[in-house]
Amino acid sequence: MKYDYSRQFSGGLKSAAFVAAALLFLYSGHDQPNQLEQVLQRGDLTMLTRNGASTYYLGPEGATGPEVELVREFTEYLGIELQIKAAAAFNQLSGLLDRRRGEMIAANLTRTTDRELVFNFGPDYQETSIVVIYRRGQARPRTVGDLVSLKIMVIAGSSYEEALEAARKDHPGLEWESRSDVGMEELLLAVSDGAVDVTLADSNIFNLNGHFYPRVATAFSFPGTLPLAWAFRAGPDDSLVREARIFLREFKRSGRLAALHEAFYSSRTRMDRVGMFQFMRQVRKRLPPLITVFQEVAQAHNMDWRLLAAIGYQESHWDPDASSFTGVRGVMMLTRRTAAQLGVDNRLDPRQSIEGGARYFVDLHRRIPSRIAEPDRTWLALAAYNMGMGHVEDVRVLTQKQGGNPDSWTDVKQRLDLLSQEKWHRQTRYGYARGFEAKQYVSNIQSYYETLVWMDTREHPLLVAKL
Repeated sequence: MKYDYSRQFSGGLKSAAFVAAALLFLYSGHDQPNQLEQVLQRGDLTMLTRNGASTYYLGPEGATGPEVELVREFTEYLGIELQIKAAAAFNQLSGLLDRRRGEMIAANLTRTTDRELVFNFGPDYQETSIVVIYRRGQARPRTVGDLVSLKIMVIAGSSYEEALEAARKDHPGLEWESRSDVGMEELLLAVSDGAVDVTLADSNIFNLNGHFYPRVATAFSFPGTLPLAWAFRAGPDDSLVREARIFLREFKRSGRLAALHEAFYSSRTRMDRVGMFQFMRQVRKRLPPLITVFQEVAQAHNMDWRLLAAIGYQESHWDPDASSFTGVRGVMMLTRRTAAQLGVDNRLDPRQSIEGGARYFVDLHRRIPSRIAEPDRTWLALAAYNMGMGHVEDVRVLTQKQGGNPDSWTDVKQRLDLLSQEKWHRQTRYGYARGFEAKQYVSNIQSYYETLVWMDTREHPLLVAKL
């Protein structure tokens, strides 16, 4: 799926009174404008965050992630631009805020009692709990007491450290290692590989990433839940916080917050959701009226129609009316920006959508270095279709650094997971990416393509339309 983050949020949230107030301060002669006035005067707001699946990463269409999209909604409500600054480590965020490198922290930050002494928190927008993650096949810890003598690793400066510190009052033998040079995905991998016994994670983060690490599971949860909130500089100036409260209250009421979380956290949006049974059902139900279109468009672009159809199935299950919260629509789930670039004015028209998807893929295929032979060239182009050409180039560089062949899909595929690991993605130009999703995306399309080839070469009765 390619994401479109053109906002559809109602401009009605920005009341006439708010606009009038904004104009008033411009002519009020204030010597020291408050935080809200400063960002309105400047025309942008900088969010401080971390590179990761639940916060910020670069997708095919640019910066995205649950935190990015929520703050983007806020800045569009204010009528200003969003700027993003990613910290190299979680425990650097507070210092960046104090040094005024940004106006707010939006980094899956839990609001705790200790942090309330340091930050001016905005309203809660999500709840999470702290879960203990262990490796399947090992003895499952069921209480905090079972963690004593285990090798524990957590992110430095996180709420996980606070939870362990509190637990150590009743369990003096509890020890752990705090690391500032790793991200959550890397810790999950460490548990999966047996390098550490357990780690701690927010439940929402684990729900987002856990299914990509089948060897790990939740052991138990710490008691209670913790709210997630934006953090602003401490002090009497709460002008931005007040505006955030107004925005989030209406954003929740409208259902848009729930839709945003659904778009990123729901398992229904994940690439591994489809089985072959469902695929064959849609071959019978949805493909027949589209076969001729796939064939004609593919022929016009010198493509294999079965590959084009496989991409269309992965994107939308061949549903011409498909849409998502993020604004992608149609058989090929084109974004507004991509559709505009390709001259597609009606994404819900199957022929226009399939034509746009074909041209988008052909362009990516052309940009893959000419020395790369098939089928590697196609698989790399498909990975770029999913996560962007920049990330494909990043993983090819990593592959070469590790002694692999950057022109081999087999070698590159083995390194795609590295793009979600702190140790590796900080070495790349474009940073964090859900490489494991791109790997699954290409694998799915390969399966659908092979099935369509098998059916087509045997003149399967379901594939009745021919040029």
